[in-house]
Amino acid sequence: MAKTFLAEMIGTAILVLFGCGAAVLMGAQIGMMGIALAFGLSIVAAAYGIGPITGAHLNPAVSLGVLVAGRMSTSLFVTYVAAQVVGAVVGAALVYLIASGQAGYDLAPNGLAQNGDGAGSLGEYSLASALLFELVMTFVFVTVVLGVTQDKSPAMLAGLAIGLTLTGIHLVGINVTGVSVNPARSFGPALFVGGKAMADLWVFILAPLAGGALAGVLHKIGVTRAA
Repeated sequence: MAKTFLAEMIGTAILVLFGCGAAVLMGAQIGMMGIALAFGLSIVAAAYGIGPITGAHLNPAVSLGVLVAGRMSTSLFVTYVAAQVVGAVVGAALVYLIASGQAGYDLAPNGLAQNGDGAGSLGEYSLASALLFELVMTFVFVTVVLGVTQDKSPAMLAGLAIGLTLTGIHLVGINVTGVSVNPARSFGPALFVGGKAMADLWVFILAPLAGGALAGVLHKIGVTRAA
């Protein structure tokens, strides 16, 4: 369990450090395309680095989908989620510590690539749009994860497929919510930023978990699972 916890923690920290770090430290230079690639590449790196140990979920919504699909125990699910949340906090803390070394950086106006909706968010999309986007895109993401990690799929391509899917999701939705599809990824930055980021956090917990659970249900009953 200790090895599992550490692997998921490190992997989730990598995700937040790469993805949120790209947005905070290099966003003006690389734009939304670069940020999307950073999130996707972080998944590829973690998948091949720690995938053999835990499968590199790095995301409570993915772990919930795997649980609902009948592919992990409840006790293991709790361990994964705890590790993911801790890893996301560690990753966000590293981004903050690095960013705070730049003259003029201020956490309040500059943030940590936190997710949000409505007034004050990146695209100022409505709550309904944010909920719908996060639910649908998490469903798509977890469906892909479950599909490419099932027994009949080519295991060596799984990390690449998952990373490219996350990249595509970010290309569609950075302007909508900043893209969560991952409650841990949202929690880490929000914990440091506080205020609106924490107030909006429920959206990025509820919608991704619902999307992940739905993907797990459809996989379990065979709709998205190879015969």
